[in-house]
Amino acid sequence: MGILMIICSNLFGIYPPKIIRVAFDTVADELVVGGQQVVNTTPFYFENSLRSLLDTLSLTEKLFSFGLIVLVLALVKGLFTFLMRQTIIVVSRLIEYDIKNEVYLQYQQLSTAFFKRHSTGDLMNRISDDVSRVRMYLGPGVMYTLNLAVLFTLVIGTMVSVNLKLTLYVLLPLPILSFTIYYVSNIINVKSEAVQAQLSTLTTNAQETFSGIRVLKTYAREKSASSRFEESCNTYKDTSLELVKVNALFHPFMILLIGLSTLLTIYMGGMEAIAGNITIGNIAEFVIYVNMLTWPVAALGWVTSLIQRAAASQKRINEFLLEKAEFSGEEGIVLDIKGHIEFKGVQFTYPDSGVEALKDVSFEVKPGQSLAVLGRTGAGKSTITHLINRLYDVTGGEITIDSHNIKDINISNLRSSIGYVPQDIFLFSESIRSNIAFGAESITEEQMQRAVRSAALVDDIKGFPNGLDTVLGERGITLSGGQKQRVSIARGIIASPNILIFDDCLSAVDVATEQDILSQLKKVMKTRTTIIVSHRVASIKHADNIIVLDEGIIKESGNHSTLLAHDGLYSKIYHQQLLEEKAAT
Repeated sequence: MGILMIICSNLFGIYPPKIIRVAFDTVADELVVGGQQVVNTTPFYFENSLRSLLDTLSLTEKLFSFGLIVLVLALVKGLFTFLMRQTIIVVSRLIEYDIKNEVYLQYQQLSTAFFKRHSTGDLMNRISDDVSRVRMYLGPGVMYTLNLAVLFTLVIGTMVSVNLKLTLYVLLPLPILSFTIYYVSNIINVKSEAVQAQLSTLTTNAQETFSGIRVLKTYAREKSASSRFEESCNTYKDTSLELVKVNALFHPFMILLIGLSTLLTIYMGGMEAIAGNITIGNIAEFVIYVNMLTWPVAALGWVTSLIQRAAASQKRINEFLLEKAEFSGEEGIVLDIKGHIEFKGVQFTYPDSGVEALKDVSFEVKPGQSLAVLGRTGAGKSTITHLINRLYDVTGGEITIDSHNIKDINISNLRSSIGYVPQDIFLFSESIRSNIAFGAESITEEQMQRAVRSAALVDDIKGFPNGLDTVLGERGITLSGGQKQRVSIARGIIASPNILIFDDCLSAVDVATEQDILSQLKKVMKTRTTIIVSHRVASIKHADNIIVLDEGIIKESGNHSTLLAHDGLYSKIYHQQLLEEKAAT
């Protein structure tokens, strides 16, 4: 449809110059110098037909009619130009919409390992800038290329049919114009990318400063931060001025070449008119044709640059689109998960780093039971929670949920049955209520209040100006570390999942608050499978079973009293922490 609109638009664009030629020749025929007509050439069929229609009119009426016809043709051309843009440009926007959704959906399906390999900035750039570059080719790039092809065919055909010699002279500067635009466009692209890169640096600098403003002020580094920002600003200014200088030289040069084509048209056209090969009207016609060709030919260099950039961007997009998703949310069986978890000789090595995190780990947790995982940093505690959430797949052994291999269970079904409170808390820039209710479909006020009480948040909520409707800053910056953890706990338990996982989520709260939260959580944990990961014995000593991890191996297992009596690693950690608490008090 877009191609059809391009053809129609250019067809109606070809005729106004012909009308103007007839108008000039009509005036010339009326002028008689010494009894001789100034121009006496054989007119074209189009001219004959138009003149025969207007023979009965006076010169003034003829010129008015010519103007009216040109206006009507311009309006029709404008209509088809509008429809041309509505088809091609609008379709390119719809394609951009589809690609962005496709990339975003692909991001959701890719594994955690993928996001560790790629920075957030790179992910954002591919879904924004790269997709926009592809759209620029699919929209303006395709439109101007097709427009040039159609217009060039029609105009050059018409010009050659009038006078081949004049056509060659007129077109002489246009290849130089196109090549110059292509060459300069490449320079502009390089400098534009440098400007964009520096702008990204400037934005990152500002973002880090504002996000870490408390650290900045604590170390009294305001002047240093200002100097660094000013330096980035100066670099951005210098890079931008280089781009402006190129544009400042390029536009006058382009206008010069266009003017040269017009001068050649008038000079060579005048010579041909004197020789009697063309009419005065043909000169005016050619001047209009030259101006019609100028932008499409100039756009050729710009479109070539668009194609190069779009090809590079599409290649980058395809790298992610062709990345195989390790898990699919649509596959697997859907269960009413009760929470019977069993690890059978599980081994796991992180795919990117090659670190062997778990070695032949086996344990079992039945519905309603609690399991605690204790160990020093790097022992493999969090890896267990990642495997239960199926953020990764085991490299050896097997994990079963309710006697089904975890790989056979629908991943959305699995994760919706788990209340996960991670070690690294992430809160959105929304209200506290929205953050707590994030993982649930629909929440009643009673469930909200119960979750707030269980997470020991009641007093904190009362202290906020708008209570639960208080809007948090970026990443929850307006809350303390302990408050963030408790909001995350409330989020994990609010939907009453059958499996609860607490991954060292009480590290930022004091001992009294920790005991308050644990006493509240005991009521929640009674009928649910609970896994508590911690490096503090005080957080896990009430669990039904405790496993002690060291370098990915289960060194000890049992309840609190049994492990203390064993006088092993657990007992050593317990007494060491007791001494640290006494020393702190």
